[in-house]
Parts: sequence; C-alpha cells; structure tokens
Amino acid sequence: MHLRRTLLALTTVAATAAGTVTATAHAAPQAVPPTPTVTDVLADGIGTPWGMDFLPDGSALVTDRDSALVRRVAPDGTVTEVGTVPDVVPEGEGGLLGLAVSPTYQTDQLVYVYYTAAGDNRIARMTYDGTALGEPDVILSGIDKASIHNGGRIEFGPDGMLYAGTGDAANTGNSQDPDSLNGKILRMTPAGGVPADNPTAGSLVYSMGHRNVQGLAWDPDGRLWASELGQNTWDELNLIEPGANYGWPVCEGTCGDPQYVEPKATWSPSEASPSGLAYAENTLWMASLRGQRLWGIPIAGGEVDGDPVGFFANEHGRLRAIEPAPDGSLWLATNTGGQVLRLTLG
Repeated sequence: MHLRRTLLALTTVAATAAGTVTATAHAAPQAVPPTPTVTDVLADGIGTPWGMDFLPDGSALVTDRDSALVRRVAPDGTVTEVGTVPDVVPEGEGGLLGLAVSPTYQTDQLVYVYYTAAGDNRIARMTYDGTALGEPDVILSGIDKASIHNGGRIEFGPDGMLYAGTGDAANTGNSQDPDSLNGKILRMTPAGGVPADNPTAGSLVYSMGHRNVQGLAWDPDGRLWASELGQNTWDELNLIEPGANYGWPVCEGTCGDPQYVEPKATWSPSEASPSGLAYAENTLWMASLRGQRLWGIPIAGGEVDGDPVGFFANEHGRLRAIEPAPDGSLWLATNTGGQVLRLTLG
C-alpha cells in the first residue's frame, strides 16, 4: 500500500458558502479552474438520467435509471428512444445506471450498461446499430444489490479495459473483503475476463476499501481518479493506485493510517455527495447530488493544484453525470428536471 506523498505538498482549507473543502495542493502558486457556462439545454424532462457516453458522431447515449430506457441525444438537441434494457429492477438508488460505449464501437457496435436486476447488480453489453439496441449479453453478475450504495459508473480506460465503481450495498464488511465485488473499483477485459496484469491474479478487484464510487476519470498522464460518496462527514476524491486500499469503513476522509491511501480532497456531504467525474483543461469536474453544484478541481502531477471551486450552486438541482464531448464541450446530466446541458469552458 502507498501513502500520499507529502514532501512537496501542503494542505489547503478553502472556505465556501456551504462549509469547508480540504485538499492537498502543491506549494507552488495555485491554479484556478476555467469557468463553465451553460450554452444549450439539449434535453429536458427525460426522467432520471444516470449514465452517459458518446458515439463517434458526437451524439450521446443516456440511461434513465427508473424506466430502463436508453435515449440518444444529438448535438442539435434531437432526442430519440433507442431501446429499453430488459431485466432492470429499479428500487431506491438501483436501476439502469452507468453506460459506456466501446472504444472500438466503429467495428463492434457494442454498448455496455451497469444495472440492478432482481437479485444483483450486473454489467452487460449489447449491440447498437444506430437505430436500436440488441439483446444484452451479461459479462459480469453477482455484484450485491441494495436499495442504496449500488455504485454503477462504468468507463473504458486508456488501456482499453472496462472499469466499474461498485458500492458496499449497505454492508460495510464488503469493502474490506477481497473476495467481494462490492466496495471496489473493478477492472475487466471487454468480455468481462480478468486482465493478466490486474493487481491480484484471478481477481477483478483493482482497488478496495470504497463506500460508493460513482465517478471515474483519467487525466492525460493515464492516472485514474474516482469520486466517492461518504457517510456523514466526508466525501472523497481519490487518486487510484492498483491494489491499494482506501480505508472504508475504518476511514472516512483522512485518517492517518498507513494501511490506507488518503484522499486528495474531501468535502462535507452537504456540499457534494459526488457522482460523475470528468477531466478537461487541467481540471477534474465533479457532479454533485446533494451539493447541487459542479466542482472544478485543478490538478497537476497527481495532486490537487488549487482550491476546488463550486459552480452552478442550486441552479440546476442534483447533478449526476458529466462527460467530455468530442467537440471539446462538457455535457452535464441532471436528475432534477431530467436535463442534459452543454457547457463550454472559458
């Protein structure tokens, strides 16, 4: 296990309108995130959007947690229903959750979804031919479900592997159990197999000790970052190291125990309760649910490089998913009003 390096860093505490944000930052002058501006409301009233990813033509596929519908949202705002994922059982925080488009979509036409079924959470892939979804092929099952803490974010990494953030399914013991798929970040091949270079031979577990991971993003140097919902005290932004343990339920936020990797930044749940995460312009963009704002977090060299800044506080309700679009904009999905917004950075 590796501890956060602190020799070249210092701790900053940034006052916000709602409370306190704590981050690790370089001693050099701090960076400031660019200011996002909403330029278009691309979709409105589309249920409870949860997962979103882009097709090669610049349109996005968006999941609706409670109806199990997948919609296509075009850059001009045209919204089309492309299919309903079967066997989805919405309950509480469960339902049709994350979505990831295959990095080789132009040749395989595959789309991946993470969803709650009758007895567990699953990851499946299906074809999308530009008009309709095909039948799902389940590549991973047996992720424990509950009415809360189902995780659900899936993203393809720059290595072509599929990563999944899972929750502890309201059982804190899952997070420290190496044989459980819950309370983890999982890494798998596109067919659901165990990559030969995973930290533990024969295991999908990439990192453990998580409570409820709902955001995954990579910076240009290939570092994986994750946003995580805390319990009552601290939400977290973590830099993910293969095989590392992030401490839940022993630690919530920073705890100073060398067995566990410390978070790079923490927030009170009233300010954050984070979900989706994206990278653009030297900044991580973290969508927040209870906090109802978009956090811009400057990063450099694997560290937070300035004070996180909250944008759109209480303007667009609960913010669930954020993804970088092929044209350089960011698309933001809200659970309040079921909107998809296009943002530009300036």
